[in-house]
Amino acid sequence: MVTFDNLKKIVTHKYFEVFIISIIILAGILVGVQTYPDFSAKHHDLITALDTLIIIIFVIEAILKIASEMPRPLQYFKNSWNVFDFIIVVGVLLPLGGSFLPVLRLLRVLRVFRLITTIPKMRLIVGALLKSIPSMIHVFLLLGIIFYIYAVMATFAFSENDPIHFENLQTSLLTLFRMVTFEDWTDVMYINMYGCDQYGYEGARLECTNPSASPIGAALFFTSFVLIGGLIVLNFAIGVVINSMDEMKEEMVNEYPAYNKLAEKGKQENIIDRLNKMDEKLDALLNDRSP
Repeated sequence: MVTFDNLKKIVTHKYFEVFIISIIILAGILVGVQTYPDFSAKHHDLITALDTLIIIIFVIEAILKIASEMPRPLQYFKNSWNVFDFIIVVGVLLPLGGSFLPVLRLLRVLRVFRLITTIPKMRLIVGALLKSIPSMIHVFLLLGIIFYIYAVMATFAFSENDPIHFENLQTSLLTLFRMVTFEDWTDVMYINMYGCDQYGYEGARLECTNPSASPIGAALFFTSFVLIGGLIVLNFAIGVVINSMDEMKEEMVNEYPAYNKLAEKGKQENIIDRLNKMDEKLDALLNDRSP
């Protein structure tokens, strides 16, 4: 007889999770296949049948997980990842068509995101990124201030020599964004170090009307910006994510108490094994020294 406790064991079993992961991967492949119109039209019946089977499996999975929470089925919706899964399943079941066809396709693509909800380590990474957003806002605010100050300075200092990159404030901001990604930032620096008539404007001589070289000023300006914007502030962002990762690990430890008990038990067993081995080695040494 199938009980709710048995259902809980089924939906949390390793093989059940592997099966669902396989179905999600198959769903992702099907969505990718449908981007090829000729192939999709040729195998329309097979693709439709597989798509229907995938939807049925997802519906059964959701029903089983909700039933496993009985007699309190609403417990299922207290987990945000379960809510995400449920919305995708319900959205695919909606009779959308015509002008809503792009929405249906988007929902089918989002089924691939269910891999995140199924694999705990991916949930850890995504959860850490989401947790870091409030702190990252302050990091981005600091980066925005740095960008604005450097963009204004660059527009005043280099707009005449390098109008392609620093003609106005918005162009300067875009150029600085390119530089902070380390995309050919040295070329921009060399244009302003040696002058546009000497470097970088070979194919755009009409733009180079007021060349001026600034070897020391340009070098200090651009290297300081790349150092501050691309390295120091980036390390701040990495530090925020790492801190959020630690917080997320603690939450997942609380979410999976059964696994933690097994882990602690495994640690204790390892310690016991090591002590037993040490005792055996000690006995062997004593036996060797005995007459």
